[in-house]
Amino acid sequence: QAQLAESGGGLVQPGDSLTLSCAASGFTSDYYAIGWFRQAPGKEREGVSCIGSSDGSIFYADSVKGRFTVSRDNAKNTVYLQMNNLKPEDTARYYCAVDWGCTYAPTGENFRWWGQGTQVTVSS
Repeated sequence: QAQLAESGGGLVQPGDSLTLSCAASGFTSDYYAIGWFRQAPGKEREGVSCIGSSDGSIFYADSVKGRFTVSRDNAKNTVYLQMNNLKPEDTARYYCAVDWGCTYAPTGENFRWWGQGTQVTVSS
C-alpha cells in the first residue's frame, strides 16, 4: 500500500529553520514527482514546492523562493523541504503527495497519496 509520511514540523520563532521529511513506503518514489503543500486554517491549500523525478524539474511558490529548498534522497525514498528564515505567514499544516510531474504543483490538482501532514508554527 503506497503511503507518504511527513515529519519534522514544530514550533519555531521567526527567522528559524526547519527541515521537513516526506518518507515514502509501499512504492518507489524515484518514478514520481513529490510535491509539498500547506494549508492554514481558513485558507485554501497552497502548493509550496515540487521536485520532479528524472526531468530535474523543481517548483517553488513565489512566497518561499530563496528561503525553501526541496531535495530528494532516492536511496532513502525520502524528499526533504529545508525551510530557512521562517515567517509567521509560513504557519500551516504541511503535506506531501505524488504526481507524474510538477505541472499541477501550484494547486495540488492530480496529486495523490496524501500524507497526514506535519504542523509548522512560526511565532514569537
